[in-house]
Amino acid sequence: MCRYFKAQITGNSFLNSHFKLLSITASPEIIIPKPGQFYMLQVGNSYDPLLKRPFSIYSHEDNVLKFLYRIRGKGTLSLSQLKAGDVIRVIGPIGNSYPGPEGDFIAVAGGIGIASLFPLLERYKNRAYLFYGARNRDELVMLDEAGAVSKEIFIATDDGSNGRKGLLTEMVEEFLDSYKDNNELPVYTCGPAPMMRELSRIIEGRGIKCYASLEEHMACGVGACLGCIVKTASGQKRVCKEGPVFDIEEIVW
Repeated sequence: MCRYFKAQITGNSFLNSHFKLLSITASPEIIIPKPGQFYMLQVGNSYDPLLKRPFSIYSHEDNVLKFLYRIRGKGTLSLSQLKAGDVIRVIGPIGNSYPGPEGDFIAVAGGIGIASLFPLLERYKNRAYLFYGARNRDELVMLDEAGAVSKEIFIATDDGSNGRKGLLTEMVEEFLDSYKDNNELPVYTCGPAPMMRELSRIIEGRGIKCYASLEEHMACGVGACLGCIVKTASGQKRVCKEGPVFDIEEIVW
């Protein structure tokens, strides 16, 4: 089995004005991805942009891989213009994965971070207390799908257009404070760095295991370019090789 392969695009549809869901079909011999891993995708049919871009795997079934992404730069804009039938080069799955929970768990997703966490929710159905936040209701993508595989879902938006108005981390802190048993649940998170930094503060001293998936710019995805270095308590580490999932206590925010 090889991590380098070509795949045909079978779908690249808008979910709303900002987000799209990309589907690609590869040969049956691809390596089965684990929750938390990612892929490097060719984002255009030319050499501009030249470099592949990293995307969390959203779902996998048979030999169909799906990726949830937001159009916010040259690379994703180019990717959004690809059509069914186009063939792209792919590297993956790359990186480590979320450690599997033994029982119920807490998932904290900020915006597009739901893409990384969804495979975990799907594999361990109806076991997650999902906290899902974004700036507004339009950025809560795949909300129904995520809720269907979660034990309970808590929503927050900055403008109050869906769920509670305010910071998602405030809801997590209240949840942990409400019952002692909640402090025994492991936490999994992916989203904006400020959100995960605040989450790190909240769980400090509670004895909770928390696994954070980091999103960093990277050029190669195989550890050679050193473009995705992050600071940890044990020194600098590469998100593409030693990550993307880290114990949140190791990260130097």
